[in-house]
Amino acid sequence: MELLIRNGLVFDPINGVKGEKMDIAVSNSKIVEKINERKARKIDASGMIVMPGGVDIHTHIAGSEVNTGRLLRPEDHFKDFERKTSATRSGVGYSIPSTFTTGYRYARMGYTTIMNPSMPPLEAKHTHEELSDTPMVDKASYPLLGDWWFVLEYLKDGKIEECARYIAWMMTSTKGYAIKIVNPGGLEAWGFGHNVSSLDDHVPCFCITPREIIRGLCKVNKLLNLPHTIHVHTNNLGKPGNYQTALETMRCVEDLADGNKPAIHITHCQFSGFKGDDWASLQSGAEEIANYVNAHSHATLDMGQVIFTDTTTMTADGPFQYTLYELSGNKWVNHDVETETSAGIVPFKYRRKSYVHAVQWSIGLELALLIKDPWKIFMTTDHPNGGPFTSYPRIIAWLMSKKAREATLKRINPKARSRSLLPSIDRELSFYEIAIVTRAGQAKALGLANKGHLGVGADADIAIYNVNPEKTDPSRKYKRVRRAFKRAAYTVKGGKIVVKDGEILRHVEGATIWLDVQSSQPVRITDDMKRRFREYWTVEYENYPVADDYLKISNPIPIKASV
Repeated sequence: MELLIRNGLVFDPINGVKGEKMDIAVSNSKIVEKINERKARKIDASGMIVMPGGVDIHTHIAGSEVNTGRLLRPEDHFKDFERKTSATRSGVGYSIPSTFTTGYRYARMGYTTIMNPSMPPLEAKHTHEELSDTPMVDKASYPLLGDWWFVLEYLKDGKIEECARYIAWMMTSTKGYAIKIVNPGGLEAWGFGHNVSSLDDHVPCFCITPREIIRGLCKVNKLLNLPHTIHVHTNNLGKPGNYQTALETMRCVEDLADGNKPAIHITHCQFSGFKGDDWASLQSGAEEIANYVNAHSHATLDMGQVIFTDTTTMTADGPFQYTLYELSGNKWVNHDVETETSAGIVPFKYRRKSYVHAVQWSIGLELALLIKDPWKIFMTTDHPNGGPFTSYPRIIAWLMSKKAREATLKRINPKARSRSLLPSIDRELSFYEIAIVTRAGQAKALGLANKGHLGVGADADIAIYNVNPEKTDPSRKYKRVRRAFKRAAYTVKGGKIVVKDGEILRHVEGATIWLDVQSSQPVRITDDMKRRFREYWTVEYENYPVADDYLKISNPIPIKASV
């Protein structure tokens, strides 16, 4: 079909468009220069904002970790549910919604591309089953590779090129998109009941340090020329004083930066932005992290913003989840994934009157407002760890309005309020900057050339919001802005109108994006490798890869490796 969006106020940062009144033409799922207006379907976007479809760089929405969370928390099912309609299926879940519900809720907010950041390679088939079952959005997943025994063995021996070839094989075999590293070395240590506490601790049995893992995989990422940088969950996450670890993690790859191209992405940085010696002395380290990021061009971050709500924490960082279990006393699931990674799940409630939780809430916003360049910091909640993704409109209001932040500050723990940097920060993001931190910047960091913009040739993924920036001051009318971003006036996915006034009009599948990483020297599956599979895993090599015809997966992005 052909579609013409007329007279919208367009915010398209990748193409430098800042609220200009423009028409957007669509044909055959792509944005085009012009179409036959007489035959095209039309949307009158007069007085409305038009942006690229939203992009989420980090959201836990699929796989065994998420599914186990659903099983652990039947009470979460009753807090929110989707009724069946002529266009949609029913579903349940507040912090860990079912697959169909996840797709519908993202689409209602104008989101069209989401990235699942935690996929144990052994459980890739399960992850892809759930991704395929999540409608309305395109999606991808990041294999957990930082504690994979093959990686540790090759990096210990300094065999970067051999490691790169096996990473290429693993990425293609699991239909993954980016190298994910969680608490490097700590997950392997957790198999022995231990953890690591600095970048220079030794991982049991492998004589390698977290610093060597991060640097080695950063070199591998460059050799393979992958579209996204290494995606790093830092050591010491969730511990007082860990802002120093976050800074050291970024410093350790400074010399591996390639010009202005990022070398590392620090994910959910709020959880890595703690100053202090213990929980009683906890303070924000956001200013120190922001100063570093402002002075360097090799790192990007996402917020991991905390929302005051009941949610479910889940991460491959097993030792951290055990700590959270001890702190909260809540029920807990722990899981070791053979030779690859670990996982933990703990229900959690963030409370306004808790000093620690209020400090965490403040840190995420401080990071986003103190980092001067919005292309370096992206909006996330680390769904569902900081809170459900459906809270994004609330975060947008906080970022755009000091008045909105002050309204929440009045209700939080007094001690946390007195130590927060937010009262001293006057900055309020513009609609243009919101378009960067919620779509353009994330698409650029992911290397998704056809996403996050409205230029000719881009995927026709478009969000239209019923708010007029010429008549609405977001600083004062932040509730009006929040309502607009909660329920898009229109969401267009692949050129099809799928949402109108926040209601799902039609069900579309969405594609699973993956990398077909091709090395100039392909991995030879030797008898020795098959032997190690037999010794290391509970499956044979032949049963391990995700076959091309196994699931409804599409949009491979071929990458030519240089090794």
